[in-house]
Amino acid sequence: MSVSSIGSFDEFRDAISAYRLPRILLTALDLDLFTVMGTRSWTSPALARQLRVSARGLEILCRNLASAGVLKKHGVRYQNGSLAVTALNAKSPQYRGAYLELLRGQWEDWSKLTESVKTGRPVEHEDPDDPDYRRQFTWAMHQRSSQVAPQVAAQINLKGIETLLDLGGGPGTYALAFLARHPKLRATVCDRPPALEVAKEIAALLKHGRRLSYLPLDFMNRAIPGQYDVIWLSNVLHIYSPSENQRLFRRLVKALTPSGRLLIQDAFCHDPNGLSPQEANLFAVTMLLFTETGNTYGAKETARWLREAGFGRVRRIKLRKGTEDWEGGLLEASQPNRHQETRLRRPR
Repeated sequence: MSVSSIGSFDEFRDAISAYRLPRILLTALDLDLFTVMGTRSWTSPALARQLRVSARGLEILCRNLASAGVLKKHGVRYQNGSLAVTALNAKSPQYRGAYLELLRGQWEDWSKLTESVKTGRPVEHEDPDDPDYRRQFTWAMHQRSSQVAPQVAAQINLKGIETLLDLGGGPGTYALAFLARHPKLRATVCDRPPALEVAKEIAALLKHGRRLSYLPLDFMNRAIPGQYDVIWLSNVLHIYSPSENQRLFRRLVKALTPSGRLLIQDAFCHDPNGLSPQEANLFAVTMLLFTETGNTYGAKETARWLREAGFGRVRRIKLRKGTEDWEGGLLEASQPNRHQETRLRRPR
């Protein structure tokens, strides 16, 4: 969510005070409030007894949650809203617990931003190569992308494409979304072994998951075996520095078939000064806090890197508003001899 431009002290104050609702939401998660409430309606004293917290404190908390629309209030009774009873309720099949846990942890991490700005170093956190951390993170990424991936895949026409590589694809959420739409497509997801174990679990539940293969590989330091008609690079660019990304692009040219193309989805900045979309700049702070060299980059800057790496035409693909992972965040880079371009599937 973007904040408006700050031009007065009152607007400055309001921007700082915006921490209040997030803290209320996180406290509700800390208390497992949405799970305990389930599908029942509660008075705040009865719910306070169940949660073993103060009745006064819980009434104030619930009133604010209802004001925000997360809970519903009928007289003196509260119940979960549609979001709370599903995505926020651990007893629901739609629960997004891994992603919620990631968001909860970032509250403490963002409080260390001053130190990261001073040092240019990420905060201390779990080793990204730790199998347990990688598994939890991969599930979080699946829960983050499970709704948007089919919307994106529905707008990209891969007719006639036989092979797709989902590079750094973690749980394979996007690869599976493409496979679901294209019965003759075969896809490979490339990532760390613990991430691929999650991808296998997800794919095993889906008929089209049988057409997904797995490539454990440190693709930033090793050549990618084989060639593919399409390489899908989603939310990878921002993890690395400009020089690292440029090295990767040179490697990807060789991993494409002669008529192949690279599709990049990321949090691009689009204006000449690199100031918008605002969400892309806010996400750069996340990269400062959690990566050694990551950042967010301009679409034109990235296009220049692609051409310097040996790609031909680079263009921006526009998706329907409200269906994007990032605002305007999709680039296509073709091999130099490619004439056919990606076509968007038009809604009927």
